[in-house]
Amino acid sequence: MFREMRRKRQLLPQEQALEILENGTSGVLALSGDGGYPYAVPMSYVYNDRKIYFHCAKAGHKIDAIRSCDKASFCVTGQDNVVPGEYTTYFRSAIAFGRIRVIEDDAEKRSAIECLAAKYTPDDEKGRMEEIDKEYRALCMLEFVVEHLTGKEAIELVRKREADTQ
Repeated sequence: MFREMRRKRQLLPQEQALEILENGTSGVLALSGDGGYPYAVPMSYVYNDRKIYFHCAKAGHKIDAIRSCDKASFCVTGQDNVVPGEYTTYFRSAIAFGRIRVIEDDAEKRSAIECLAAKYTPDDEKGRMEEIDKEYRALCMLEFVVEHLTGKEAIELVRKREADTQ
């Protein structure tokens, strides 16, 4: 169902793709938007047990797109070092494909927002719980179930690693 990467030499092992997804702080969520145009939006997120959670408003372009088509992709850049003298970037990234939904169940919603908040404020449980309680009614949580994940790195990083192991 999902295409194989054309430049297989640059394919990261699954463990490294997962590491990028687990350690990233933001990524770009891509949905099928109005009139067949792609809709891509930067998002904060948390990855937990093959699922990605996002928070958003209860109405808007993102929610309309999800209700229209539940297929989505999410891209996280783990490294992006611009090398002007070589006219390139030394990058590592991961792209997840899957299905996304609005979480309707209150217990699932609460669990998802607590997981997300803990990622960004791990040392302030009291503060994050107060903030969650304050904003909870207006909050919408999304769950993205990862069906396929790939990672890729710049060919220059591949060559460097291969040279280092010889």
